[in-house]
Amino acid sequence: MASVIAINRSVKKGVPKEAIPEGHFIVDFGLEGDAHAGKWHRQVSLLGQESIKKIEELGIEGLCTGRFAENLTTEGITLYELPVGTQFHVGPVLFEVTQIGKECHQHCAIYHQVGDCVMPREGIFARVLEGGTIRPGDLIELK
Repeated sequence: MASVIAINRSVKKGVPKEAIPEGHFIVDFGLEGDAHAGKWHRQVSLLGQESIKKIEELGIEGLCTGRFAENLTTEGITLYELPVGTQFHVGPVLFEVTQIGKECHQHCAIYHQVGDCVMPREGIFARVLEGGTIRPGDLIELK
């Protein structure tokens, strides 16, 4: 079963996000209080723990959730295989996948350490169709 293991937020762009105990997701906006939220197609970012482990296997230790600036860290689902347009629930919140990966204009600190970063290939972006509160442990269900 797929689930959320962390909700992460940052008040400014360009920095890792910090885990929070719960997140309130607003329709057509994103995670309340997050610097990347807004009326655009990349309202929420998601990355699987499985993808984070790939970087850890390259020798980076101590990677915590939010390090790749993802809002939701998940496990048990291969996010980057979900087609654009896929809708899924996380608890009461309904998301729609809008983008798989992203162009990395300025390489992050992890890229400079190991020569690779997984977010541009395996991170996904979504918009919020129905709002609500998400907590770690909430299940992910494809619609």
